[in-house]
Amino acid sequence: MKERVLVVEDEEDIQALLGYNLAKEGYQVEFVATGNECLEKIHEFLPEVVLLDLMLPDMNGLEVCKSIRRSEGLDSVAVIMVTAKAEEMDMVLGLEVGADDYIPKPFSPRVLLARIRSVLRRRKGFQNNNNTSSFSQDVLQVHQLSIHPGKYEVFVGQEKIQLTYSEFQILYLLAQKAGWVFSRNQILDHIRGHDYIATDRTIDVQIASIRKKLKGAAHLIETVRGVGYRMKEE
Repeated sequence: MKERVLVVEDEEDIQALLGYNLAKEGYQVEFVATGNECLEKIHEFLPEVVLLDLMLPDMNGLEVCKSIRRSEGLDSVAVIMVTAKAEEMDMVLGLEVGADDYIPKPFSPRVLLARIRSVLRRRKGFQNNNNTSSFSQDVLQVHQLSIHPGKYEVFVGQEKIQLTYSEFQILYLLAQKAGWVFSRNQILDHIRGHDYIATDRTIDVQIASIRKKLKGAAHLIETVRGVGYRMKEE
């Protein structure tokens, strides 16, 4: 079955460029030009990947990404921001709201296709690992945290915590080896791959967001100055 890509882009020439290259690679492609159209189409089309322009006619792409991440049943959808804004802060904001990757315009179609393959490969690999281990360990218990890899669910006590896909991966990585220290590069390689270009700020933003969502359990993620992060040892 062809993997589905939803392109959210209002410029027709870019739509044509993306459509040609994605179809050539064997993807099933649908196009929308506004954020509201995206939020309607995504539930009908159920894409594996959304290519999301940051600057849309009706709403900001960041708001669209937030809405996708808050929607039930869309946890497995990868979101790649595609935009002419290439500042580090724009990338950080995209990651904060749950984007999986960020590609500035103008872009090479080959680079974009490689990023799509990389995102799909990471997600499939993570899901396969979870499926393999779920028979022996459905729920990972660490301190007051309950982490269910098969369902992408996290509870602090009885309260369910909503994490983005990348945030879940980071928390699960740290929780699996409580007490072990992971450098920022190790965390980045685990969740995004060795070919992902980013700064230390990328992981710091993700960790800060996880801590905020964990509320009273935020102290469980410890900073090891000059090295990285770890889950507090039990």
